[in-house]
Amino acid sequence: MDTANSPAPREKAPVIPTVSIDGVPNPLPEGLAVLDVREDVEWQHGHIEGAVHIPLMDLPSRLDEVPDGQVLVVCRVGGRSSQAVGWLVQQGRDVVNLDGGMYAWADAGRPMVSETGQAPQVV
Repeated sequence: MDTANSPAPREKAPVIPTVSIDGVPNPLPEGLAVLDVREDVEWQHGHIEGAVHIPLMDLPSRLDEVPDGQVLVVCRVGGRSSQAVGWLVQQGRDVVNLDGGMYAWADAGRPMVSETGQAPQVV
């Protein structure tokens, strides 16, 4: 085999632990924390009560604010939270991505709160 012209071996992408909304207990168990990685305006319009809010881009500098123990990570649809989970797994954290994000949460009729004084919504 000609290894000189073979492509370099690729590093395996980290496995992203993911759960569907049906796999998330309702109500959330006491030992499960929620981390919301959306931007401020998204958070203000509607979020899970008790969630910790750290926008994705701020996560590396605010790692110490991520709760210990198992953490459900959410964003609007699951893309940013998937990135956050991949990075947090590399930091040794016990995290899981919510597939479908806050849209899945809202569509399932799960409770949300708002900081705007209006009914909570996903934006």
